[in-house]
Amino acid sequence: METTDMMLTSMLAMDKGENEGEAGRWEEEEGTQQENGRPMLADGVAERGSKSPTPGSGQQVSNGFSASTPQGQGGAGGAAPEPGAGAAVPSARPPGGLRTLVVQQISSERPRETWSKKMDFLLSVIGYAVDLGNVWRFPYICYQNGGGAFLLPYLLMAVFGGVPLFYMELALGQFHRSGCISIWKHICPIFKGIGFAICIIALYIAFYYNTIMAWALYYLLSSFRPTLPWTTCTNSWNTVNCNRYMSTDHNVSWSNSSTSPAEEFYTRQVLQVHLSPGLHQLGSVSWQLALCLLFIFIIVYFSIWKGVKTSGKVVWVTATFPYLVLLVLLVRGATLPGAWRGVVFYLKPDWQKLLSTTVWIDAAAQIFFSLGPGFGVLLAFASYNPFHNNCYKDALITSSVNCLTSFLSGFVIFTVLGYMAEMRQQDVDTVAKDAGPSLLFIIYAEAIANMPAATFFSIIFFLMIIMLGLDSTFAGLEGVITAMLDEFPHVLAKRREWFVLGLVCVCFLGALSTLTYGGAFVVKLFEEYATGPAVITVVLLEVIAVSWFYGTNRFCNDIHLMLGFYPGFFWRICWVAICPCFLLFIIISFLAFPPEVRLFDYHFPPWTTVLGYCIGVSSFICVPVYMVYYLLCAKGTFKQVQRLAGRTPPQKGQIRADQAVWNRRPRA
Repeated sequence: METTDMMLTSMLAMDKGENEGEAGRWEEEEGTQQENGRPMLADGVAERGSKSPTPGSGQQVSNGFSASTPQGQGGAGGAAPEPGAGAAVPSARPPGGLRTLVVQQISSERPRETWSKKMDFLLSVIGYAVDLGNVWRFPYICYQNGGGAFLLPYLLMAVFGGVPLFYMELALGQFHRSGCISIWKHICPIFKGIGFAICIIALYIAFYYNTIMAWALYYLLSSFRPTLPWTTCTNSWNTVNCNRYMSTDHNVSWSNSSTSPAEEFYTRQVLQVHLSPGLHQLGSVSWQLALCLLFIFIIVYFSIWKGVKTSGKVVWVTATFPYLVLLVLLVRGATLPGAWRGVVFYLKPDWQKLLSTTVWIDAAAQIFFSLGPGFGVLLAFASYNPFHNNCYKDALITSSVNCLTSFLSGFVIFTVLGYMAEMRQQDVDTVAKDAGPSLLFIIYAEAIANMPAATFFSIIFFLMIIMLGLDSTFAGLEGVITAMLDEFPHVLAKRREWFVLGLVCVCFLGALSTLTYGGAFVVKLFEEYATGPAVITVVLLEVIAVSWFYGTNRFCNDIHLMLGFYPGFFWRICWVAICPCFLLFIIISFLAFPPEVRLFDYHFPPWTTVLGYCIGVSSFICVPVYMVYYLLCAKGTFKQVQRLAGRTPPQKGQIRADQAVWNRRPRA
């Protein structure tokens, strides 16, 4: 236990006889003014005590960091603490001025870890936001929804929906210095179930997302051969429909029943889906994929087991190498015959498509899942930042890099698709019929096989896919780890390595179903139902809790304490109205137009839809369950519980009562 003298300035504008407005920041629960041995301060935020400024040095905000205070406003010349007292001593102040509280606090909390460098944080956020979806989903969605015309709804959804949510989460995490669970005791305690729901969603993602990297690792290991195995039809897994259609085979014609060697390698050798009739009979676990996944999780463990100090160094490689590979592949693709056909198909605008609701739904969903708010990652990463870090600039930089990367990936993919169309003498839309992982593991893999130095390009391409996935896995698991360590610090803080090991083992065991012969069907089910609708609903509740319960004015005041300026009117409107409408639009669209789930020739039966919704609800159910639990366990009258649960501003005269409660609090 170490004793520190904390100078805490409450932002109480005590005008003569007025107790409304900003004075509403006093919200102490009567009789429970200490949480885990720490006095509760303004906004109900527990002082962390990780840094101790000397009296008079500045203003101490509720999360343990000092914010500069002008001379004469309570920041300088503050009263010294009374010896041995845990009481608050108000300094002499003119009427209407700020009140300075000096508290002697006993704290055993360990200092919070921080990023070694600013670039560690930026690369981690960029690596999280730029993932596999930027490479395969955006190009496919773009050409499917009007080519260049799609960029208009995409940018509008980014400006009015995605970026404001991105900025909000970075600011929340940096100010409150907490993970996605414990942060809610500072904002709106009754919504704490959102944090638990986010953790469950992150586990579901870990169950299937890393399996895609295991597929890429299988391809990578298979690339260390003079002849790539997906270029011939003489292998044991090939069928009579296999058609080796290389650029040099002028006498071979392509028919609708033909299958390429790359397609058969992916479906019959890597996935082995032909051995499973469907989700009702998944079959055995592929030991080759199990070993690949085990190796992936070993890399993940030793990259995050020590925290952001180690993962912040790893991302210097995993976040930058993909850009180098994308540039190499772009230059190579641009020199291929027929590349211009793919670029024209990618960017040629079809303005009529903008009249379709589907285009706007896809734009909203794409920008949301691309930037990735609501997964607890941005909260976790920002919580390790210095208090005065300019998270506003960080949000603009990282979101811009993410959108530009998606746009760049489209050129990388479609130059190759144009080359494939030229080689097969087909239209680009016929070649580009596959979406999702098939676009990478079939179409692009086959195109690479036709290039000179095919082995080299295959190695760097699948290495890029693995690194894109690793960044997102680092981030997703770090969000869970930070949340649990902040919620249970006394149990887990000194056992981080063991907790991370247990978490990685749980993720590996949970992913075993995706390694079976029918594992690709499980991956598709998780991708469509387990994460999408649930996380969008969770983020909708998060925005409502912050903007309507915690209050936009209070949130903007927090940002002013950190950055020295208030968010503009545009950001306030987005947080209060536009973002909730943006998310509600996606949810209603999903319910009104449920996706038709199919993979290869397998159409998912109706009972799988029910199963998918059950998996999605299993995470979201944490929110109402915790609300009921909170109301049942809370003490006091219903009005008191309601005010404390929602952090509603106190009514006129309430501030005096809260001050009296503070003065009667238990002594340290």
